[in-house]
Amino acid sequence: MNREIVVKEIAGVDVLQHKNLNMPVEKFVKTIVGRRIISVGARGKWLILELQGMQFLLINLGMGGDILHFNPGAAMPEAYKFRLRFNDGSGFTINFWWFGYIHLVDSEGLKKHKMVGELGLSLLEEGFTLEHLRGLLKGRKGNVKAFLIDQRNMAGIGNVYAQDILFKAKLHPNRKINTLTEREMQDLHASMREVLAKSVEKGGLAYEKDFYGKNGRFAGEDFLVGYKEGKPCPICSTTIKKIKTGSTSTYICPKCQKTSST
Repeated sequence: MNREIVVKEIAGVDVLQHKNLNMPVEKFVKTIVGRRIISVGARGKWLILELQGMQFLLINLGMGGDILHFNPGAAMPEAYKFRLRFNDGSGFTINFWWFGYIHLVDSEGLKKHKMVGELGLSLLEEGFTLEHLRGLLKGRKGNVKAFLIDQRNMAGIGNVYAQDILFKAKLHPNRKINTLTEREMQDLHASMREVLAKSVEKGGLAYEKDFYGKNGRFAGEDFLVGYKEGKPCPICSTTIKKIKTGSTSTYICPKCQKTSST
């Protein structure tokens, strides 16, 4: 997105699903049209587009969706809920699979935004060091999986990737945080970054599309234990099991993933 849309001026906006916005459509369009894109960043599920005049366009695809670039004169995707057009005729569309958010805020609104403001650092940000993780874990008594998928602690881990993160760190999802050893914290930090970096390298999951409509390459064979119930563990050949962990399910190797530090 930085390569395709930065410095371009917004010429028009089409909003087909008004409830995605945080303000009336007329106000949204009036505020955004005529501004240039300064930069595009991300935190967790949120894309943050900085606009000229200290305005920020916040996009969250919710349970999933597509953000697709189009060139001048190109045919539009068959389905979309939002379309943004630039002065050169290019632009992008957004199609939510279920429901998502398109919020426009100023710099003060960005600081106070209820959902973005509460997010922890993204795992692949430079500041997410081992020391930072130690600080997050200090004094906590809950389960390690619940900690991982809580976006207030860190942004970016959903249930899909939590499976293999825990497996690579040899931690049971119900393991109590206050029992983690220094070595286990180091392994957890390394595991989180490795699993997400691999997904980024492969362009996301196979059913997800990038900005150009190309599907990701992170497929079933790339998971170590995730979604492989009944298959052998890749390390010890023990049968992978699916267990309930709070409101979610987790795939584990009962032998490799420790329920205690001993």
